Amino acid sequence: MTNPDALYSQLTRLFNQREWGAALDMAAELLPLAPRHPGGYYIAGISNLELQRIPQAIECLRRASALEPMRAEYAVQFAKALTVANRNREAKVAADHASSLDSMDHLSLDTLGVIYSQIGSYESAASTFRKVVALAPNHAPYRYNLATALVAAGDIDDAEVELDACLSLNPNYWRAHLTLAQLRRQTPDANHVERLVSLLSGIGQTNSDTSALTCLHLALSKEYEDLACYPEALDHLVRGKTAAGAGRDYSIHRDEAIFAAITDSVQVPVVASGGHATSEPIFIIGMPRSGTTLVERIISSHPYVQSAGELLNFAMSFRHFSNSHSATLIDAEVIQAAADIDWAKLGEMYLSSTRPSTGQKPQFIDKLPHNFLYAGFIAQALPDAKIVCLRRNPMDTCLSNFRQLFAPKSPFFDYSFDLLDVGRYYVLFDRLMAHWQRVLPGRIMEVQYEELVDSQELHSRRLIEFCGLPWDERCLRFEKNPSPIATASAVQVRAPIYRSALNRWKKYGAQLDALQELLENAGVATETS
Repeated sequence: MTNPDALYSQLTRLFNQREWGAALDMAAELLPLAPRHPGGYYIAGISNLELQRIPQAIECLRRASALEPMRAEYAVQFAKALTVANRNREAKVAADHASSLDSMDHLSLDTLGVIYSQIGSYESAASTFRKVVALAPNHAPYRYNLATALVAAGDIDDAEVELDACLSLNPNYWRAHLTLAQLRRQTPDANHVERLVSLLSGIGQTNSDTSALTCLHLALSKEYEDLACYPEALDHLVRGKTAAGAGRDYSIHRDEAIFAAITDSVQVPVVASGGHATSEPIFIIGMPRSGTTLVERIISSHPYVQSAGELLNFAMSFRHFSNSHSATLIDAEVIQAAADIDWAKLGEMYLSSTRPSTGQKPQFIDKLPHNFLYAGFIAQALPDAKIVCLRRNPMDTCLSNFRQLFAPKSPFFDYSFDLLDVGRYYVLFDRLMAHWQRVLPGRIMEVQYEELVDSQELHSRRLIEFCGLPWDERCLRFEKNPSPIATASAVQVRAPIYRSALNRWKKYGAQLDALQELLENAGVATETS
């Protein structure tokens, strides 16, 4: 068949039937005959995206958008493909172009809002989701998307309104119940326990909907803890995390192999030579839920520093230079394949990949906690970068990790669904940090969360000095920092420093004895000052 119109008609049919492979074959027939056919490139781009052929998707969607620049869905999908590839700088440009176009439908607008969220432009995300809600006010998922963007942007009151609206439209929108429970500290006079218990009893404990069991149990755990009902809180926490972790093929031995490969890869003290010369990045690392967001807010309150959020950029750049054939972001093979990395090129690629989100101020913060895995590689690729590691009481750290439902697609959190696995992972972290201190003398500033809470100004001044910055009083008023937050601490760090999270683990008493025994048998002191 050589008639382009007939070929495009068949291509459209295959696209609507989601026959991605066949659609690509048909596009391969059409495009040589009609090399300036935007629709052909668009369908080829979406088909490649669905088949996870990301470079091909980006090129096809780039051509479609260039050939028909006023077509909003073309621009949106081009931005989406760039986001999937973690090319956030280009994704932001494409998303802004899409946002400037008229007559975008609610589906494209929703996708655009998700893109803005993924690249950390939360105010743009909230603005976009407001447009979506205006077009389709009775669609619960749109209300929820707007609520999460508002939380990140710091508008807690409006977020609560949107969550209530979401649940009014769909009481079974389970994630909204969990987000609502986490939004505020619940009180005896204002909580959702009765509603959550009723919903949970209605679905039963053998319900196949793991999302319902996960979210309702975790929401009840949060609310019972707020109400000081600790046995009930832990019971629901265990049930919720068990449901969330169902079907995961996880063994601590996998993480042990990764940590061993990392330790073996850097055995002698690192000499600060080579690498990419820049003092822009400040890496804040540590176990999740250990105070990393608090330190980020303190340092980013300085007028010379901006927060870039939790970036996977270094991990992805490292993965790229390893040339490993492994399918995962990090494993023993990736680490071993990176033995001959050109550190200067790695550092240069990392810095470039953070643009244009960074570069507006002299320094920026990369607050991906799990960059502690890469600290030795960061030190070699970016010899002038600052690295700050948060340490918190091990029991509180493990409990907080177990309490959190982390992003399910993240490569870092498989350990977090079982309390004792969390403890085993903490032991690996503790030993790796001791190793980094031996081979990176003077490169990592360790900050004890409890000491920061007790002596905020003293330790804030030490942090700012370590980063090579002049002191600024705004660093003591971090709760007034207007920049968005997308981490699990988004609500807490908008308040002044508080002590209620210190020694939280002791409220659970004997329920945590097995965790404490595991840590102490591994040589980890659990009674920290």
